[in-house]
Amino acid sequence: MVAGEVSGDMLAARLIGGLRPHLPQARFHGIGGPRMIEHGFESELPMDVLTVRGLFEVIPRYREIKGIQTSLAQRLLADKPAVFIGADYPGFNLGLEEQLKAGGIPTVHFVSPQIWAWRGGRIKKIARAVSHMLTIFPFEEAIYQAAGVPVTYIGHPLAEVIPLQPDQDAARRTLKLPLDARVVAIMPGSRMGELKYLALPYLETAKLLAARDPALKFVVPMAGERQKAYFAQLLATSNLQALDITVVDDSHAAIGAADAVLVASGTATLEVALFKKPMVIAYKVMQASWLIMRHMGYQPWIGLPNILAREFLVPELLQHAATPQAMADAMWRQLNDVPNRLKLVERFTDMHHSLLRNSAAESAAAVLKVIESSKL
Repeated sequence: MVAGEVSGDMLAARLIGGLRPHLPQARFHGIGGPRMIEHGFESELPMDVLTVRGLFEVIPRYREIKGIQTSLAQRLLADKPAVFIGADYPGFNLGLEEQLKAGGIPTVHFVSPQIWAWRGGRIKKIARAVSHMLTIFPFEEAIYQAAGVPVTYIGHPLAEVIPLQPDQDAARRTLKLPLDARVVAIMPGSRMGELKYLALPYLETAKLLAARDPALKFVVPMAGERQKAYFAQLLATSNLQALDITVVDDSHAAIGAADAVLVASGTATLEVALFKKPMVIAYKVMQASWLIMRHMGYQPWIGLPNILAREFLVPELLQHAATPQAMADAMWRQLNDVPNRLKLVERFTDMHHSLLRNSAAESAAAVLKVIESSKL
């Protein structure tokens, strides 16, 4: 198994949990994160060695990452594991899977790359690389069926983890926040590259919001010690120490405690939707990457809640539009528009139901079928 970032680590950990009862003696190994390791996974390299974002940001590390892929492929082709599972991270995993499948090793990819959003041409590579695709959004199944790729819709694991009716008071007690406060969660991303582009603009947004309501409290989840240290240094050197900010480890507690959330693009936007919270999605990348990526999308949305709804349920502010003033204005509306809040709760609850399956059992059953088929 290979996971390259936090979301893949979470997804793969649930899959391991579903497989363990059926394969109690199996060895699960490769590259993964702390949640996979908690399930007995043997990570041969730290997951952080693979974490990189953007088109141009990968260039300085291309040789290193390609070397890891080549070495892993050579070893797995010699070892012949029962199955290889790529947990998201398609830029790395699809290339690896193509080599392994050609060498007779069955491959499962979990989850589908967003070919419905951009780079749809990858479906041909996926067909060469993947023995079985596991999808987490209901509309994806038909895409792979039409392309002749074996596929199973397993539901989204987050829909099981996050309760249909989250308890805001319990989250605030966990974080020692006043029950009657107005709380904003600031989520500039889990990767260091994201923090370097987003953390300061997000904090400047918080400063503008605090000027409108000095009683506002801010909670900021950080994914690891490096991220915490970077964020603390940023606070210390940016004249923002006066903000009432609580830095926490638990992103779900932070979202659950919030009245509204400022969030980077990615899986976190779906987490916020499943917690039924108003949000503003804001994202920036290196300018050269942006100039290319903005012409590669097939649809007008980047946030998962908007993509699933097929409309702009929540605001998206991208690149030059993601100024502190624009983010503060949008967040202020999300904090104070009660009819909009009620509408979002209803729409996000419907979304939650559509994604709810026993994903660990469904994905484990699909993987077991792949293993059995390879023995025939």
